[in-house]
Amino acid sequence: MGTYLLKRLLAMVITLWLIVTLTFFLMHAIPGSPFNEERNTSEIVQQNLEAHYHLNEPLMVQYFLYLKSLVSLDLGPSITQPSQTVNDLLGRGFPISFELGMITLVIAVLSGIILGILAALRHNGMIDYMAMTFAVLGISIPNFVMATLLIQQVAVNWGILPVATWTSWRHMVLPTLALATGPMAIIARLTRSSMLEVLTQDYIRTARAKGLSPIKIVFKHALRNALLPVVTVLGTLAAGILTGTFVIEQIFAIPGMGKYFVESINQRDYPVIMGTTVFYSAFLILMLFLVDLAYGFLDPRIKLHKKEAK
Repeated sequence: MGTYLLKRLLAMVITLWLIVTLTFFLMHAIPGSPFNEERNTSEIVQQNLEAHYHLNEPLMVQYFLYLKSLVSLDLGPSITQPSQTVNDLLGRGFPISFELGMITLVIAVLSGIILGILAALRHNGMIDYMAMTFAVLGISIPNFVMATLLIQQVAVNWGILPVATWTSWRHMVLPTLALATGPMAIIARLTRSSMLEVLTQDYIRTARAKGLSPIKIVFKHALRNALLPVVTVLGTLAAGILTGTFVIEQIFAIPGMGKYFVESINQRDYPVIMGTTVFYSAFLILMLFLVDLAYGFLDPRIKLHKKEAK
């Protein structure tokens, strides 16, 4: 177990380093400077600003300076907001994105699993067709289109819920629904297909022959193995949702991480672009690692380390 964790930790560090390196050089390959003519800065002032942020240094020097600060968990100052550091911006935006993501994730997972189970138990029935039709629509319609439809119908035409901001539970409903529809549909389809396969296994037939109740068969014996494919995609889905879906946060004016990421791209704020990318990547790598650990709990046949053959 210890050897496995050490290897995974090393692989996670190398993966994050590769992401940081590629992002850094691709970002600096784009022509231009954060201090362009639109900021109304003179050439002397621009040179002083570039010297202050080390942008006048050779690219490799900038790269190693960034790696040095990254090791100490210092993501640097924001160029467009000099009084704020990237750590401050992420510390302010991530809790809001995380709150939105947790609500969305709980709704998507619970609703998707329930829909998938009902569709599998009523295979080729009305419930199955309705659930899969909803799943296909959820996968086909992008979340920003769903957000626009919800705003137009629920907020504008019906006037039931507010359009934007993040101040009360009423403001959370529309962005949560817009975000949850896609993951819910994916989870529902995976749960259905996996449940259909598991329900044909011999141990399920044996459980039925022993006279176990359908509820006990589904939730105690079938669901545990059926959730393995769901757990596989859950790591990526969770990382994307919990760190903030940038487009949805922009549409609903939610002051999460997405706001700072989109603004940093428009304003060429290098430290914020790098900081949000590194944070998201680290979170995604961590979630994928937790998924691997979850396999061992869901299926005892999957081991995290090799045992000597007896």
